[in-house]
Amino acid sequence: MGFDYVKKVRICEVGLRDGLQNEKTILTTDQKVELLRDMIDAGLKVIEVGSFVHPVKVPQMANTDEVVKVLKEEVPADVELRAFIPNLRGVDRAIACGCTKVKLNVSASKGHNLANLNRLPSETVAGFGECVEKAHANGIDISGSISMAFGSPWDDEIPIDDVKEIVEAYIKTGVTEISLSDASGMAYPSQVYDICTEMKKSYPEVKWWLHFHNTRGLAIANIIAGMQAGFSQFDASFAGVGGCPFVPNAAGNVATEDVLHALDEMGVETGVDVDKVIAIGRKVTGMLGHTADSYILKAGKSADLKLELPKGQIANQTAKK
Repeated sequence: MGFDYVKKVRICEVGLRDGLQNEKTILTTDQKVELLRDMIDAGLKVIEVGSFVHPVKVPQMANTDEVVKVLKEEVPADVELRAFIPNLRGVDRAIACGCTKVKLNVSASKGHNLANLNRLPSETVAGFGECVEKAHANGIDISGSISMAFGSPWDDEIPIDDVKEIVEAYIKTGVTEISLSDASGMAYPSQVYDICTEMKKSYPEVKWWLHFHNTRGLAIANIIAGMQAGFSQFDASFAGVGGCPFVPNAAGNVATEDVLHALDEMGVETGVDVDKVIAIGRKVTGMLGHTADSYILKAGKSADLKLELPKGQIANQTAKK
């Protein structure tokens, strides 16, 4: 039996939101616009530009509105800029700055949700109805994500029926583009394959995304497991920057250049120039002033290895044979 997986993949670059929101260094509007232009030039068609959250709570995202305003007239029609929103106020900000795609989120952990919001996850999603209605009324697309869908520090693995309950709540609210997120970095390949296979079978009307953090080094293996289950849309973050503020020692979302390099080696079509993305990763780490969790930024592409043995060493090796 062959190793079967999807042969064409879409990548959403989430570094400007998921990566930078956890960084001490706050990038300027001009720096973010520069990175966005680089991403578009590299061939990335879906980019999470930031979030419309309270600037006091997440100051790294305070200039998201300005970034969108600067770029909205020059973004090609086939490029989607999306932003994270926590509530109805987020929709209002999207309308005001001209952002045409927003994303909601809920934790899959019942215990976490009850402790923070005194609601079950499905009840939280049901409360998103006003956001969905206002977004649609103003020509804004809206998607949803389920964080910690594969496990959480409070619950260990999340029962798949709990995740299905949230998916069904999203669908009832009018959201049919949904991301399954492993913010805690607890997912593993066989689990990912089983959950993704069941989700595609149960909800064929949903457009699925997968979002893996590389906390335990399994993110690319989990992406490939998702591809085997028929999923073809994945989030990634330039240079692997970021983390999860709610999970101890969490690493960032899997590095975009690492994912693209693996997919290129496998012959999977992405439409993205990996060399240009590597350059973005190097630029980002320069802006932030530190290295990040990217194998490709450390080691380079496999195709770049052109080492030669010294002539004497070659002769010695030949003689030994």
